[in-house]
Amino acid sequence: MSAAERLASYCRIDTQSDPASGTHPSSKKEFDLADVLVKQLKELGLEDAVLDEHCYIYAHLESNLDHETKTVGFIAHMDTAPDFSGTGVNPRIIKDYDGEDIVLKEGVVTKVSDFPYMKTLKGKTLMVTDGNTLLGADDKAGITAIMEALVYWKEHPEAKHGRIAVAFTPDEEIGEGPMFFDVKQLGADLAYTMDGDAVHVMSDETFNAASAEIKAKGFSIHPGEAKDRMINAAAACCDFQASLPEAMTPEHTEGKEGFIHLISFEGNTEEAHMGYILRDHDAGKLEEKKQLMQDLVSYINRKYGEGTLSIEIKDSYHNMKEVLKDHPEVSGIAWKAIEDCGLVPENVPIRGGTDGSQISFMGLPCPNLGTGGGNFHGRYEYCVMEELETAVKVIIRIAELVSQEA
Repeated sequence: MSAAERLASYCRIDTQSDPASGTHPSSKKEFDLADVLVKQLKELGLEDAVLDEHCYIYAHLESNLDHETKTVGFIAHMDTAPDFSGTGVNPRIIKDYDGEDIVLKEGVVTKVSDFPYMKTLKGKTLMVTDGNTLLGADDKAGITAIMEALVYWKEHPEAKHGRIAVAFTPDEEIGEGPMFFDVKQLGADLAYTMDGDAVHVMSDETFNAASAEIKAKGFSIHPGEAKDRMINAAAACCDFQASLPEAMTPEHTEGKEGFIHLISFEGNTEEAHMGYILRDHDAGKLEEKKQLMQDLVSYINRKYGEGTLSIEIKDSYHNMKEVLKDHPEVSGIAWKAIEDCGLVPENVPIRGGTDGSQISFMGLPCPNLGTGGGNFHGRYEYCVMEELETAVKVIIRIAELVSQEA
């Protein structure tokens, strides 16, 4: 089985997570892939591979060294994003991509004008969708890279490595990947999530993240008798949203600029609800965004009447740089491994988070590495097969570098 065939087989298994379920895992179908992976891990010689009740997989490949060294972990998530359908995924391969628009199906085209980075992939082999679903390379490409590295070690027993720890997690896409993650059971001294895009990119910095829930309580009365009496909850919410700085939305920010993003809105005259996510690489600036929202709630309440709006803000995850700055050697190993694989490494802060964000704060330093995917969470998703194969080499080289440390 080639890396492309492995990835396609994983992508065809629907593992879409469900943020509304309240269960862990959030969808039973995540077990469909997990069962396959446990079986394959055991076939590769990882006899202790185990799947727990919350759909976390842990497994270990024992060291073949004659000296003690650190255990390195590799982690990827099994679920796909709830943003777009993952049912009936039908991957196809484009060889020697010409760098132009890709017709996925009639009326659905991956346009280079929308995704300029596609131009740089000319000549590569791409896996794409049929235009009806996402692909699932986020993060089944990460799973594939880890499994292909394990295949390599089984077929090349002469390749030296220390103890390798592997984990596959559920529900990363809904922010619950680390909820029941057992760092002790993984048993690694350092780890890497294989959950990025371009393979030359290493990331040891993420957003700080919070969520905000705003509830509006109105007073509904017949509009013919509404003067000086009606309080329109939906209108109050619209007023709140319009009062936020337009420059602070995702569509107007890039790089290390944070944002406030309205992700849901429903309601009527009597009651309404808005959901927001807040993001910033700088923890102080995130606190400023929280304060801004609280101040605007107070403003709306003065305008419409006390108690019209209420807000609840919760922290989601923190910038893993706060932990990884004290473990520069972990990022350094990844940097050298990428370099040794013939690439020019780049350290790019993630405009988002990974399981590694929270896992790092659990005491296991865990940067993120790329696997060749792109245009995630939608029908235009792709994966570059050459980069996926290089990601396998990066994993193997990381293990070699760790094995050389006494």
